[in-house]
Amino acid sequence: MSTNGSLNRKLRMALVGGGQGAFIGRVHATAAVLDNRAALVAGALSSNPERAKASAPDYDIPADRAYGSYQELIESELALPEDERIDFMSVATPNHTHYEIAKAGVEAGFNVICDKPMTFDLAQAEDLAYVVDNSDVVFAVTHNYTGYPLVRQAREMIMSGELGEINAIRSCYIQGWLRTRLEQEDQKQAAWRTDPTKSGAAGCFGDIGTHAYNLGRYMTGLLPESVSCNLKAFEDGRALDDYGCAVIRYENGALGTVTASQISHGRENDLTIEIDGTKGALQWRQEEPNHMIFRRNGHAHQIYTRDPNAPFMNESGQAACRLPSGHPEAFFEAFANVYRSAYDAMAARATGEKIDQVDTIYPNVNDGVEGMYFIQQCVASNSNNAEWLPLKHQRARR
Repeated sequence: MSTNGSLNRKLRMALVGGGQGAFIGRVHATAAVLDNRAALVAGALSSNPERAKASAPDYDIPADRAYGSYQELIESELALPEDERIDFMSVATPNHTHYEIAKAGVEAGFNVICDKPMTFDLAQAEDLAYVVDNSDVVFAVTHNYTGYPLVRQAREMIMSGELGEINAIRSCYIQGWLRTRLEQEDQKQAAWRTDPTKSGAAGCFGDIGTHAYNLGRYMTGLLPESVSCNLKAFEDGRALDDYGCAVIRYENGALGTVTASQISHGRENDLTIEIDGTKGALQWRQEEPNHMIFRRNGHAHQIYTRDPNAPFMNESGQAACRLPSGHPEAFFEAFANVYRSAYDAMAARATGEKIDQVDTIYPNVNDGVEGMYFIQQCVASNSNNAEWLPLKHQRARR
């Protein structure tokens, strides 16, 4: 059995969502076991009990732990001896169900890894954070782009002052898959993402704009002050935005822009971020994740490659690597780095150590709340002619 920190066993995982026709559930399941530190032993794979049980063989989940609902999963797992029940739940369901599932998991004492956006709206996010605050669980949100080695390399470079004071962040996430009304063709992924009752107040900006915003916050640590936003649905009849632009003022005086599109022909998952500092500038692109450009006036441009054995890689960048240089590491590995960081905390909790729920290398419940506040304020700004609104959120501690 693999050693999991000081916990001499694998962590036991339950997957909620991820049934037949789903995308992100399979990603969670793959990333979770990539480092052999966890085993998928149970699941409630669909809101349809028959489909949930029928999907179980796809994940090698035994029939007696293939549950028809998340409620049945929690109740049945709590009835098992402590050395058999799950350690954590991964929530990979549509947005409008995250809150009730994650909250029930936390209240049952299970660690939770939740897909983003964390909840349907800000009120749910704040309530969920309160529940987490009053527990000792590990709660992670899968803003998976934070797990890329060169993103973590850049974060440490920025935090250590290599770029000087940060003046500007330009973050874009550009796709084209919703150029037509794909949701009218019974396409599962499009249907719920464009439905306000399932996706929430924003469409494109909630789905991928939150990733672009979170990446800038994660890499720089800058605190936001205010936001002005324009959102639009270019496809006639679509209920939620498929394009949007936001301008962000940060507390240190920096300016940021977030652009998100799902109607740009030929674009796939083109998440790009540029960060300008007084001493240098960085550029990183998710579709070419193993290269990062560092620029300084009067110097030749430097290209950082993902190389765990190179002296130019810092500790954070090296720790996020699994392969030698030249072998591409990408989406699954980055997703797995969020899991791996959360596992360290789960193992510590399981062995009686006190864990930090705020200052974590993985995105936590507070990042989830911030993401929901970003969506709320962008939608509100757009509805009032791009009015400048506060973006620094002070969460009430109950």
